[in-house]
Amino acid sequence: MELTQLKYFLAVAKNQHVTRAASELHVAQPAVTQAIHRLEDELGVPLFTAKGRNIVLSPYGKYFYEKLQPLISALNELPRELRSLADLENNIIYLNVLAASNLITQAIIEYQRIDESLHIHLSQNEHSDFYDISVTTKVSRKPNDKEKIFVCREEIFLAVPNSGKFKDMSCIRLQDVKDQGFIMLSGAKIFRRICDRFFQQAGIFPKIFFESDTTSAIQNMIAANMGVGFRPDFSWERLNSHRVKLLPITDSECSRDIVISCKHNKTDNTKTEAFYHFLVQYIHAAAKNKSEDKSTV
Repeated sequence: MELTQLKYFLAVAKNQHVTRAASELHVAQPAVTQAIHRLEDELGVPLFTAKGRNIVLSPYGKYFYEKLQPLISALNELPRELRSLADLENNIIYLNVLAASNLITQAIIEYQRIDESLHIHLSQNEHSDFYDISVTTKVSRKPNDKEKIFVCREEIFLAVPNSGKFKDMSCIRLQDVKDQGFIMLSGAKIFRRICDRFFQQAGIFPKIFFESDTTSAIQNMIAANMGVGFRPDFSWERLNSHRVKLLPITDSECSRDIVISCKHNKTDNTKTEAFYHFLVQYIHAAAKNKSEDKSTV
């Protein structure tokens, strides 16, 4: 059975007249008549019987019509339903955040004031390639023609207590603090692995005094004069303690790249593109307009 035959059958059944059905379908009457005859031959039963100058459904035709009508109606609805699904999917962005999570969270909050219809699904999985936008610290591969990549360099400072021997310092070497206790993010964090490379480059084996999953805990412990630690320039939450000081590191190149990747996964990538460009501008602004004093905060 061909879809055209089935549509012709439904039109004839509705009109109970081949000529009127052909006019409604905008086809020649012989084409409709031949399609109905082929369908009856294939089914092996008559679908219509004559009634005066018109035709009516046979008992077989009535049964066939009752079964076929909801199927064709559902089939006709499929394009609209698929468009609706595409519209819904286009309002969802899958965001994989592996770096600068505090900064990205602030950006999400601000952007959802702009577009309340957008739904952002957050994940933190460095082994997953399933995302529309990812934020990480390295370019994992060469982008293709369906992907955009933005890279922003961020300096990393040494956060120290703003007291004692650190009070009058304007910069520091990692060699100067090799015997200090370090307060670090846990080893599962990408930022921690970056900091471990700094130690390797400087040729020192750090004394890890404490590890934490939260940046605020690190800040509080450094402020309490319990150790020193690394801190990125602008992507963590703002320092709110005058007891912590950020010092540039001179004996090692201490920085990282914040990388935003945007894929074109959808039929309509307008909203993904808009949010990607917002993130790029947001990070640009954070890098340019630093709200904290790098010397004493």
